[in-house]
Amino acid sequence: MLALTRFRASYPSPPRRESLLDLFAALEQHAETFLIWDEGFRQSARSYREVTVAARSFAARLQAAGLGRGDRVAIWSENRPEWIAAFWGCLLTGAVVVPIDFRASAALAARICHTAEARLLLAGDEVAPAPGVEVWPLSALRWEEGGQPEPVQASRDDIAEILFTSGATGEPKGVIITHGNILANVAPIEREILKYRHWSLPFRPLRFLNLLPLSHMFGQAMATFIPPLLPGTVIFLSGFNPRDITRLIRSKRVSVLVCVPRILEVLRQFIAARFPEAAHPPAEEAGVLARWWRYRRVHQYFGWKFWALITGAAPLDPALEEYWSRLGFLVIQGYGLTETAPIVTLNHPFHARRGTVGKPIAGVEVKIAPDGEILVRGENVTRGYLGESEAGAFEDGWLHTGDIGELDEQGNLHIRGRKKEMIITPEGLNVFPEDVERVLRGLPGVRDCAVVGARREGSAGEQVHAVLVVDPGVSPEEIVSAANQQLEEHQKIRSYSLWPEARLPRTSGTEKLKRSEIRQWVEGGRRPDEALAFPADSVEEILRRFAAGRALSPETTMDALGLSSLERIELAIVLERTLGAPVPEDLLAGETRLADLKKVLQEAPRVSEPFEFPRWNRSAVARAFRRVNLPLWILPLARVFVHVRVRGLEHLDRVKGPVIFAPNHQSHLDVPALLLALPARWRYRVAPAMSKEFFDAHFHPERHSRREWFTNSLNYYLACLIFNAFPLPQREAGTKQTLQYAAELAAEGWSIVIFPEGRISSTGELGKFQPGVAMLAARLELPVVPVRLRGLNRILPRGARMARPGRAEVIFGPPLEITDADYGAGAEQVEAAVRALE
Repeated sequence: MLALTRFRASYPSPPRRESLLDLFAALEQHAETFLIWDEGFRQSARSYREVTVAARSFAARLQAAGLGRGDRVAIWSENRPEWIAAFWGCLLTGAVVVPIDFRASAALAARICHTAEARLLLAGDEVAPAPGVEVWPLSALRWEEGGQPEPVQASRDDIAEILFTSGATGEPKGVIITHGNILANVAPIEREILKYRHWSLPFRPLRFLNLLPLSHMFGQAMATFIPPLLPGTVIFLSGFNPRDITRLIRSKRVSVLVCVPRILEVLRQFIAARFPEAAHPPAEEAGVLARWWRYRRVHQYFGWKFWALITGAAPLDPALEEYWSRLGFLVIQGYGLTETAPIVTLNHPFHARRGTVGKPIAGVEVKIAPDGEILVRGENVTRGYLGESEAGAFEDGWLHTGDIGELDEQGNLHIRGRKKEMIITPEGLNVFPEDVERVLRGLPGVRDCAVVGARREGSAGEQVHAVLVVDPGVSPEEIVSAANQQLEEHQKIRSYSLWPEARLPRTSGTEKLKRSEIRQWVEGGRRPDEALAFPADSVEEILRRFAAGRALSPETTMDALGLSSLERIELAIVLERTLGAPVPEDLLAGETRLADLKKVLQEAPRVSEPFEFPRWNRSAVARAFRRVNLPLWILPLARVFVHVRVRGLEHLDRVKGPVIFAPNHQSHLDVPALLLALPARWRYRVAPAMSKEFFDAHFHPERHSRREWFTNSLNYYLACLIFNAFPLPQREAGTKQTLQYAAELAAEGWSIVIFPEGRISSTGELGKFQPGVAMLAARLELPVVPVRLRGLNRILPRGARMARPGRAEVIFGPPLEITDADYGAGAEQVEAAVRALE
């Protein structure tokens, strides 16, 4: 026992930090990759050192512009590495950061900037700057050395940031967060990390896919403050498509997914549709290894390094937690508020207790009031709100959370519900009913209204539900549509009911709405009369499930359904699974009519079984195989038949790489001839595209004989291994996946070889170039090197079984920059450049 006590006492303790600047100093000690940003078609990575250099350069720029201690700087942007660098740059000057949710409207962003008295707004690429404040584009942040800022002293009592929670009509309410509030959360987590750090060595680097917005305190904690303690890598993804999420988890060997519960629900639907054994996992308890073996196909799909799901910002449905646990994944949830910076309780990763939000972290006290309300006290609790007196929320030094809960015998906290009427959406955003009601009451024809949170079956969190009393002849759908035009995305009314009486229930004297009574009536299933039933698998019936009682017609627009971004993805999954047609997410938004949607789905190519692009051929073993065998016998064998004359190599000296090589297509010997012509520094860093349809027997063995499948698969694997080739779908759906794979190649420094004609020319004459080459170049921002091949059609003509020795010519042209969104015109530009190479 004494030995055990001594062993525990030997754990190092985290240093006492006086401000977040001390934590920033810890970033500079690491050289590993810190941030990766997947934009959908491009990826960029930044190391810890690059982030610190960029932060110091940005801080110097702020000081040069006259900004410093106490000045407010708003950041209104999507998640991206520049957000993190700008955040630290602000703190290095003593400026106060004001994060704004990137989904906020320009009007709300302007109100927040005005209330916070922001002197500067840093805007991302996905927002439309409109506030009356000086705007700097966040994408212009420099990653190279740009001067050193004047040193600034900071203390735990200094304000680090002000976070706002409000609607479009109410005054923005800013929560003041100090350096000490955040450090009070960091210290106990760091203490636990130090206990287990030596055990994590075999699993490093730990990578977190963070889907929470950086404008949210929990998103910040899991991207800015916690990973450097490991150190770990944080990956940002643009969008919430489950296919993109799983692709990134697999390709980047992600360890932990950080998200809101709603994303876990979307992933559940996606996985259940793909793996029938995971649709309804049995309830019996089994060990972790047994669960991993039973659902090994699911774990293989995610990648064997993926093991945990961290969820926050909204309530987690116990059934959803149970589902992922049964599959063999660790589900970690906690509890917190913006006012607690943000963590109050947290489930320990190695001692997690299902159905609870864990125990209070060190330094935080939690008690339950006589009426069941959760009260919190500690150094992490905010000192108040910007410009407001909130004595009612801090009675006797305790923060009144507005949540109802209880503590079990082990000290774990169970959340039972809400005391306040605030609605927490599935995306983890707060909606004050009064804000929505204020908009509704301002519309003609509305006699009375009440807004409550309503749960949709199988969904975590609450949706905004309006209960209306309207004048005779007034359309409730038009009322809801008009209100939604004035509301923020997260405030929009998702469903409504018509109250059967002339007046909503209110208290006598004070005339306050009896929300609990109204909520009970709503939860009783009272809805307006629904439209006629549709066939179970029809587009109309699927949409009706998401339309929350709205009548549907061919003219109904997607905007009229009021779906959030996650709901649109959920709808796309259901449509694709039921109808077998790919559904672009942007088709389910805007002014797309139901009639237009049906037409697109009817004409769309059927979804083929998703295939995996090869990644094994970029492994160290595969690269070593090519390094040895290409010069040893493969290319010498090619030289026996192809006597290559090379011109234009000086053009390759102008580009660093990666690039897109765009040759004309004459023969199956085109790739070996190109490799013979390329210098060594390019030869071993290319990835040629090959027609996926050429390997139909490999990808669709059910259509072919066993012999055809064997020989076709053998050719496929040999092409991937020897030439680092990858399949390019030409007639099947898969453009987005191809772009993403090409982006992955480019991010790793591989140059792509694509034949824009799409097929071998039988005469040797150039055919029409397809737009795909221009789309790749523009989306990936890669230069195109035009290449002219001559004579290969005579050495190995199309359909010939054996090559005949002969002369060939490979001519490289000057690199082209394709920036025009007109991909047809871009392809013509590349074609003209290849034709000009005489």
